[in-house]
Amino acid sequence: MSKQAEQEWRKVIKQYEIPHHMKSIWQMINTLVPFFALWVGAYFCLSVSYWLTLLLSVIAGFFLIRAFIIFHDCCHKSFFKSRVANNIVGTLTGILVFFPYQKWAMEHNIHHATSSNLDKRGIGDLWIWTIDEYQKAHGYKKILYRLYHHPILMLGIGPALVFLIQYRFNRRGAKLKERLNTYLRNIILTILVVFLCWLIGWKSFLLVEVPIFFVSGAIGVWLFFIQHTFEDTYFERDKDWTYVRAAMQGSSFYNLPLVFQWLTGNIGFHHIHHLSSRIPNYNLKKAHEENPDFQQAETVTLARSLQSVKLSLWDERNKKFISFRELPL
Repeated sequence: MSKQAEQEWRKVIKQYEIPHHMKSIWQMINTLVPFFALWVGAYFCLSVSYWLTLLLSVIAGFFLIRAFIIFHDCCHKSFFKSRVANNIVGTLTGILVFFPYQKWAMEHNIHHATSSNLDKRGIGDLWIWTIDEYQKAHGYKKILYRLYHHPILMLGIGPALVFLIQYRFNRRGAKLKERLNTYLRNIILTILVVFLCWLIGWKSFLLVEVPIFFVSGAIGVWLFFIQHTFEDTYFERDKDWTYVRAAMQGSSFYNLPLVFQWLTGNIGFHHIHHLSSRIPNYNLKKAHEENPDFQQAETVTLARSLQSVKLSLWDERNKKFISFRELPL
């Protein structure tokens, strides 16, 4: 992006920030109705074949990701013009995706304000160390860091620990409104799970819900990882950090096949989302395609993204991500 474009991006992007009421309503319908239909269908297929149940649960997991995008937009107050509507829909979809609305909105907005800033890491982002930080760390911390970045743990056990345990509790220093929202979500979620276990039996509930939970959790963590972790991404110290460059160079354009682009709510246009979190997900693609300056972000294909799994440390001198195997001796 040219310097002139960097200065004028706000004027350009503003036209895409306006939510369209009917588009938002339609997205809720074409996301939540199929999700619940698939959930119920997966339950009734238990008496036919668990493989069929598993198939429907996996598909439902993708629709749960789409429901998360609705939740995500509500957290940014971008899904509806009404703040109240965003809060209500965000809290309800938060229950569905096991996320606390107020807590996650606060942490995620911090992520947007500090993304790619080496001096402001730690809230709402991935655990990323520089080479120097890794080499100076104590042995047990190095082990924990390696475990954190192991694909099986990061995409399998990690989401379960975060969504089931970490997000049950408020962060230190949280305000009363945020704390009450988390408590309310926990209470409603507990009542809902207990009711479903009573209605269909706890075994049936787990056989349907667990695959949905793990599929959606793995996809969600993967998307967040790949949108910021590619070899030539952007990290700078605070004095040299700029918001526009963090968005355009520190966030990727994940060029997914159309069906996956739809199921993931266009979140692959992550550079646009980081330029302005007030853009509804259904306007991200349009903003990208209508503005050549926005198309200069790093493009990551599905095939290329698989190579990023090995990237774990930031090389501050050469300004690129490296794997543990590439550590200098």
